[in-house]
Amino acid sequence: MLKNYPKTFLLLCSVFMVCACSNRMTLNKLQDQISSRLAEQPGDFAVAFKDLTTGDTLLINDQAFFHAASTMKTPVMIEVYKQAAAGTFTLNDSFVLKNEFKSIVDSSVFSLNANDDSEKELYRHLGEKRTLYNLVYDMIIKSSNLATNMVIELVNARNVTQTMRQLGAKRIQVLRGVEDSKAYEKGFNNVTTAHDLMVIFEKMAKGEIVDSASSQAMINILLNQQFKEIIPARLPRDVKVAHKTGNISHVQHDSGIVFLPNGRKYVLVLLSKNLQKEEQAIKAMADVSEMIYNYVSNPDK
Repeated sequence: MLKNYPKTFLLLCSVFMVCACSNRMTLNKLQDQISSRLAEQPGDFAVAFKDLTTGDTLLINDQAFFHAASTMKTPVMIEVYKQAAAGTFTLNDSFVLKNEFKSIVDSSVFSLNANDDSEKELYRHLGEKRTLYNLVYDMIIKSSNLATNMVIELVNARNVTQTMRQLGAKRIQVLRGVEDSKAYEKGFNNVTTAHDLMVIFEKMAKGEIVDSASSQAMINILLNQQFKEIIPARLPRDVKVAHKTGNISHVQHDSGIVFLPNGRKYVLVLLSKNLQKEEQAIKAMADVSEMIYNYVSNPDK
């Protein structure tokens, strides 16, 4: 059939096909792009990405340990829903707001400083009651440290870590609540890896944490996240992200599930430490998120 076409036409077709193939993004090219972008920033980074439709996976430093910062609040939420399903309590149970907690080092009492908390409203209502659901909600979407410490005291940090092991997250370690300075001075910190956060978010996306209803309930909370500087920052408005951020000095994290309008979804975890220019690092991580979105949403890759 091709013998009647001019040789020049066939040559042009071949060139077009070669160019089209060379322009298609591959996982290796994507990884090179991401590594190059992150290499522009002083600091250490980890990336874990998994397309839940195709199974495409990209891992960079995914087994390296990072201070978990507020990403540990997702495992804490998981433990709440696990214990609620077991009948230990209900999410509608109410608890008195307080600001006195015990150090894991010696059980000495410490309090949180409202000025160091991203959510300050709860401090104005100490002595009043809030439902467990509301505490979990504020812990996730506003990253309330006060709510977090109350919830961890309820479910026990050891149980959180044990549940992570049962889910296949072998390196996440939740030892304590927030601002336990004696524990911090002794190096007792919550830690995570990009790989382990990817594991738990994949299971959540598949409805495999506790049960499908609990998984969806947790996703619904995560979808209301108020801090959007990294994963969602450069994505189209019709893309939904159920995620939890985390930051302390020289550390910026984001982790969660990205939902595309066409029904596809993927897990993305971006961790960082030893940052010298945090604003620039945040922009670089947002760029990485956009690169991954373009890879997933591009039908010609």
